[in-house]
Amino acid sequence: MWSRIEPLMPADPVRGRRWADHRRTLEAIAWKYRTSSPWRDLPDELGSFQTAHERLIGWAVDGTWERILAAVLAAAEADDDIDWTVSVDSTVVRAHQHAAGAFQKGAVGRREPADHALGRSRGGLSTKVHLAADGRARPLAFTVTAGQAGDAQAFETVMARIRVPRTGPGRPRTRPDAVLADRAYSSRVIRAHLRRRGIRAVIPQPSDQIGNRLRRGRQGGRPPGFDREAYKQRNTVERCIARLKQWRGPARRTDKLAITHQGALHLAATLIWVRA
Repeated sequence: MWSRIEPLMPADPVRGRRWADHRRTLEAIAWKYRTSSPWRDLPDELGSFQTAHERLIGWAVDGTWERILAAVLAAAEADDDIDWTVSVDSTVVRAHQHAAGAFQKGAVGRREPADHALGRSRGGLSTKVHLAADGRARPLAFTVTAGQAGDAQAFETVMARIRVPRTGPGRPRTRPDAVLADRAYSSRVIRAHLRRRGIRAVIPQPSDQIGNRLRRGRQGGRPPGFDREAYKQRNTVERCIARLKQWRGPARRTDKLAITHQGALHLAATLIWVRA
């Protein structure tokens, strides 16, 4: 696994001290998020917890984790290993009390949302992870919002983050063959967005939308197309969420910064793809 990740790691800075061993630092970060242990409980053989924590935040801010995942996805695309029947959904992550209390303006600049992607939902203080998964239950893109945010509001953001570079010439692939989503995503705005991009929408209508269309008679128009057989594959995103939540860190947020939590999600996704 390391032989595939090592070439993707950032080079040592030109000036100043050399970085600590990348492999040990990566193992330290992975151990922390697999176990959801406090940083100070990091085993001595994995090095300094300050080094691992600073590296996690620094690489989250400069986009290193996203670039590593993009490189892994590019290799998978070159091997024709990505199933472009994409499913979109979200999952709520309960926030630990240690996640609260960060400065409201954010500590890392404009990439950090003002609310740190923390909000009150039925389960209390929480974060919502919105994601897209390929047809083999592997993550392609993420975004995080406050726990009370609606699913449909984050749909276009998730779709915009599906960007798989090509190893040869050509633009990155950003357009799936089809998008599968549940009734929470059934809106004219989402259907129009997919239609403009030439993406087949496989989204059922909720009963209230069906009743409203029938009451309007001819003015209600035709019902949107729905492939019931293709919709059976939507379980891939649920399986992808289950894979991610095998990592206890992403399953229960303890990070004060949303960008740090998202960096951990990108690391978990990278290792899921590399294992595959």
